[in-house]
Amino acid sequence: MIKNPINKIINLGPLILLYYLSISEIDSHFENYFEILSFNIQLIIIYFWMLKRPELLGSGHIFFSGLINDVVMGFPLGLSSLSYLVISLVATYVKNMTVNTRITTDWFTFFIAIFFSNLIFYILVSNFSELTVSITEISYNTFFTLIFFPFFWFLFNFYNSMITSGKNA
Repeated sequence: MIKNPINKIINLGPLILLYYLSISEIDSHFENYFEILSFNIQLIIIYFWMLKRPELLGSGHIFFSGLINDVVMGFPLGLSSLSYLVISLVATYVKNMTVNTRITTDWFTFFIAIFFSNLIFYILVSNFSELTVSITEISYNTFFTLIFFPFFWFLFNFYNSMITSGKNA
């Protein structure tokens, strides 16, 4: 009896982490320590888990976590949600079009997803908001998010194998 609720909480780990990162102002910006180092772990979480196990994250959870992130970060409402949903859309497309994914294919398609996500983010911020976001900041964030993607891919892959091995036993 006790094992079942604990397994459910462990299975909800990616969703809990996504909400935690959306609620907290961590947002993986280390600009206090390094001037240009910032990366967006929410995008990595959404892409990886929508690619591997989309039943853990749903589009509603992704949209709602984006709204929470907008409120916490002070962005116009729906901006992060649209960016997150673009990442989710590309991951869903890749999942439907490929049979077996590897780190190289995931990394390349993640680059495409993050490019379109940040393009939409920049267009919406520059046209419909008074916030100033430079292309340089977005480029640094994109670069470091891409650099850290393989590390999180292996980490999440290990976590995924631990979760799924418990189901098969």
